[in-house]
Amino acid sequence: MLIYNTLTNKKEEFIPIEKNKVKMYVCGPTVYNYFHIGNARPFLFFDVVRSYFKFIGYEVIYVQNLTDIDDKIIQKANEDKVEYFDITKKYIDAFFEDCKALGIAPADVNPKATEFINEMVDLIHDLIKKEYAYESNGDVYFSVSKIKHYGRLSGKNLSELQVGARIEANEQKRNPFDFTLWKKAKENEPSWDSPWGKGRPGWHTECIVMSNKYLGETFDIHGGGIDLIFPHHENEIAHSEALCGKPHANYWMHNGFVNIDGDKMSKSLNNFFTTRDVLKLYDADTIRFFFLSKHYRSPIDYNKEILEESKTAMNRFYEVFKKFPVHELTRPDIVAAISNHHFRRGAACHTQMEIDIFIPIKEQFDHAMNDDFNTAKAIACLFDLAKIAFSQNHDNHINQVAAFLLYDLGLVLGFFKDLESKLSNKLGDKAEKLINLLIDLRNQAKKDKNFALADKIRDSLKDIGIELRDTPDGTTY
Repeated sequence: MLIYNTLTNKKEEFIPIEKNKVKMYVCGPTVYNYFHIGNARPFLFFDVVRSYFKFIGYEVIYVQNLTDIDDKIIQKANEDKVEYFDITKKYIDAFFEDCKALGIAPADVNPKATEFINEMVDLIHDLIKKEYAYESNGDVYFSVSKIKHYGRLSGKNLSELQVGARIEANEQKRNPFDFTLWKKAKENEPSWDSPWGKGRPGWHTECIVMSNKYLGETFDIHGGGIDLIFPHHENEIAHSEALCGKPHANYWMHNGFVNIDGDKMSKSLNNFFTTRDVLKLYDADTIRFFFLSKHYRSPIDYNKEILEESKTAMNRFYEVFKKFPVHELTRPDIVAAISNHHFRRGAACHTQMEIDIFIPIKEQFDHAMNDDFNTAKAIACLFDLAKIAFSQNHDNHINQVAAFLLYDLGLVLGFFKDLESKLSNKLGDKAEKLINLLIDLRNQAKKDKNFALADKIRDSLKDIGIELRDTPDGTTY
């Protein structure tokens, strides 16, 4: 497996620290509002990364933090005239609701920053003792000049950076690039006790403490959006080098921006759509297809046209499962054809034809995912399977195996989690009675040899999305 490592700017072979185990930390939300569809991209993509690792046999420990103390949270609480924890509880609950609606599985741990204040104070105290940090009028700053390779993740050179939009001038700092470890409390702000007075920790310190707590001083993968490379992830690395002299993470993965009208979607620009609003227009599979149809490191433009194309593409897959319902695809002869989720030579296949047809597709899927999680190419394999499922050039068993493999590999990418309810035939009582009445009329027409009327009833129902199926036990829909 190859992973593009932002730290080295190249693809590298993935070698876990512990055999058959992957430890991942992905930056979660700052909980002062509903997360927008741009925020959703890393949450959804790293859900796929975890899923694929599990699919190929790894145990995965997945940690995603919740930043529940921050300037924006305090500002929102003041605007709403409530306590800060009222804001964070509301939007933490909303975060989990929206992730569930997107089909994103929960992390193994979702630590909150406020649960680790004492550990953060201890860490800052250690940095001061090691002379990597200093106190100034109740604030504590990290001295970046003490870090030999500061800027290597982002490619930024301190000598070239200017005091400006990203680095705020501050007379209390020894160096304008020094970042805050502890913020002195302002009047009426939430605060905690520390050796430097009441205050609260800085953002970068929070992630160091929580990742070290659950994953150790060095773990396998640290993920997040490209906007977190600098200063957040750069400053996490500075913490780690100062504290233990070890790599914080071995692989740094960052997804590209979601743009709208050429600009990055963000709350600060007020050019965003919340995920829960988008979910009112498109289902989770459509949104997931929209993101995964492009490589995660590439920027993607949010627009209605692409989402409609994604919806049409997903409908192609749904049509397969209307023809081959999922509950019928768990027959022993189908399951036997795919051993332990890996369709490969030597599996209990029925014919050489099955091997010849499906092995190349499965190998292409594996190659795509093993090449820096190229989900766009992996999705192309799903379309190949859909084509075989619909093909009239194969016997029905081959069609069924294609449908099963489409379902199985689609689940790896997070699709089809709500398929049964999506394809459910449940209608209101009156609608069911009306359809059954039309079925009776069609059956009578066939008995009367009025085949034109029988065909018209069947075709008219199909035009509105209701397909009649004639079986030995009668007609169903």
